[in-house]
Amino acid sequence: MSSPAPLTPDRWSLESWFSGFGKADYIDFKAVLVRDIEAMKARTAALGSDTAEIAKTINAIESLSDRLGHLSAYLGCLSADDANDEAVKADEAWISTLEAESTKLMASLRSTLASLSDEAFDAMLADASLKNAEHAVKRLRYEGQHQMKAEMESLAADLNVNGLHAWGRLYDTLTGKMEFEMTFPDGHKEVVAMSRRRALMSEPDRKTREAAFHDGQKPWNDHSVTLAAALNGIAGTRHSLYGRRGIPHFLDTPLFDGAMSRKSLDAMLEAIHTHIELPRRALRKAAKLQGTAALHYFDLEAPQIAAPEEKPLDWDEACKTVDQAFSAAYPRLGAYFREMLANRWIEAQPRTGKRPGAFCTGSQFKHEERVYMTFHQTVHDMVTLAHEVGHAWHSCVLRPARSFAANYPMTLAETASNFGEMILLSGLMNDPGITEATKAYLLDQEMLRAHAYLINIPMRYEFEKAFYTERASGEVSVSRLRELMNEAQRKMYGDTLLDDGTDPMFWASKMHFFISGISFYNFPYVFGYLLSQALFARFKAEGASFLPRYEAFLSLTGSATCEEVVKQTLGEDLTCPDFWATALKAMEPSLVAYEAV
Repeated sequence: MSSPAPLTPDRWSLESWFSGFGKADYIDFKAVLVRDIEAMKARTAALGSDTAEIAKTINAIESLSDRLGHLSAYLGCLSADDANDEAVKADEAWISTLEAESTKLMASLRSTLASLSDEAFDAMLADASLKNAEHAVKRLRYEGQHQMKAEMESLAADLNVNGLHAWGRLYDTLTGKMEFEMTFPDGHKEVVAMSRRRALMSEPDRKTREAAFHDGQKPWNDHSVTLAAALNGIAGTRHSLYGRRGIPHFLDTPLFDGAMSRKSLDAMLEAIHTHIELPRRALRKAAKLQGTAALHYFDLEAPQIAAPEEKPLDWDEACKTVDQAFSAAYPRLGAYFREMLANRWIEAQPRTGKRPGAFCTGSQFKHEERVYMTFHQTVHDMVTLAHEVGHAWHSCVLRPARSFAANYPMTLAETASNFGEMILLSGLMNDPGITEATKAYLLDQEMLRAHAYLINIPMRYEFEKAFYTERASGEVSVSRLRELMNEAQRKMYGDTLLDDGTDPMFWASKMHFFISGISFYNFPYVFGYLLSQALFARFKAEGASFLPRYEAFLSLTGSATCEEVVKQTLGEDLTCPDFWATALKAMEPSLVAYEAV
């Protein structure tokens, strides 16, 4: 018998964006967008030194980018909603080509901005039509000063479709079809899709985790040469482009993308290495609960304290719980969450054909947000809901801003999502009706998150940094990639991993290393986690009076660097390791409680 339909909508609506895929309004929108991008390419290519005309063009591009982003977000939603829709996939491939054309016109604009004298550029920035876009326009000029000639950038954009990004697509295609034969603890064998392996390694039963890990290593080893070629191809292309663009170091681009300085990154990592024993203590407690001397890599994502044997958490109850936690601590966030539900902006329905994972997206063209996830009646899914709504609220706070002041970096994006999570978890932990079993389970989940952000993700950074350093001198072999991965894991985990407990093939199985659109898809998550810890500590200390300052923080994220945002709203210095150390130590009360379980 199927479960009764939830009273709270769990199926999103995209009809306010388009009446439907392939409908007349959708077709017309695409046609006009293609026409306008072609016209804008000609316009930007012909730009001279007339600063008034350049300002007008910047404003026109801002509007054009809103429409391109709107269409891209719509297709992304449809593709996740039904991963088997070939017509949507075809349009996703088409829009990637359109985005390449947009890249070309942006390269022309950047070149024009870079060619202006400082005096002319400052005069242009004073144009009233560019008010509140200064930060974004300065970043465009900086990029223009670090790019090739326009025709070379145009060639690079074309080649990247079938070069750099093709390596990423190869990885997605190859791994998407991977499967392995797994011998389960009861002796039965089953062919398992690789996409299921991570879930199996999160199972409470250790023998299941162990079998999934060891049996699942075979495809990664079998395809290691191909995967190493892809990783080398992606990194090698970046090194070549960095050299041509006059970018001195491979970290300069991801730091620019994150709107943060190397000094801030180094200060954050220094604090983590100095206080690494805090998250390691959580891993030692996990090993003690498990009854082993230390952990194996396949133990790292598994709960050591099982969820209480309670009835499954239905969607209505989960939404009510999130609403209560948000509304009690942050009424405006609670009201926004109810608005999302009423407008059907959240997709959570479990059904076949949906892509796994969760995300928040939105349209600056329509000033609306959408959250995508699949709710499987667990507390973990409820936390995911709070996380993604935190992202959506960030975008909502920025709605009054112009688009150029509403595009915030990944570093600052993750603060709002973690803040939303912490409001929910704090509400759950402080609920007088919570059982000790549930509290212990939530503490275990909190320590799993702390380990991920403070050890595992920094480990990925250490590996990627070492790999890019060596790749600058030539291709890195499969055996050396394994060595680099082992070294990074030993450096961060220390004695919390068993002697044979590393995963030397993690470089192959972690999709983040193969994302062709962005490099170092790791340290921004650590940044966001620790900064959200600092924000939440202020919130706990100051109460509701802090929330206007929190919203001021969110409002600034698209129009200043990370350092400027934090200095202006919190009065703190991100280049000081002590700031990060204080944020990191915020986990200690929960850690002590966990150790006492």
